[in-house]
Amino acid sequence: MITPPEVITTTEQRAATIHLVISGRDMPKYMDPAIQEIIQALTDQGLQPAGPMFSYHHRRPGDTFDFEIGFPVSKSVNEAGRVKNSALPGAKVVRAVYQGPYERMGDAWRELQDWVRERKLPEDGRFFERYLNNPDEVKDPKDYRTELNWLVG
Repeated sequence: MITPPEVITTTEQRAATIHLVISGRDMPKYMDPAIQEIIQALTDQGLQPAGPMFSYHHRRPGDTFDFEIGFPVSKSVNEAGRVKNSALPGAKVVRAVYQGPYERMGDAWRELQDWVRERKLPEDGRFFERYLNNPDEVKDPKDYRTELNWLVG
């Protein structure tokens, strides 16, 4: 289900994001408008995303998801509405790539969690996903590719 996990250290990456705290069932309702708002803010400033869209989760989901959705950028943005400057952290992570529909991503995360815990790596609940292809361009959900990053130290 996922590629073999590897432990790597990422470098901090500047980003334009919107912070959301929502229930899982409300994801479809809030995600696309947030994505469109960020893209519009970048476009208005003559900027382009400097990498794939991501969601950075500040904690493991419970009743709600507490996360930032955004795009890497090459320079700070002029904050507009809900769009703020932020960053993906430079951190030690366990990384794997999941290929398949978003509805099965929970299974992929559990597989990565098992790998982390079997090795007794330190964890604090933070993680991020980078969406490596665009569902508007890749029509079959079995071909969606998502990079999973679990912060471990």
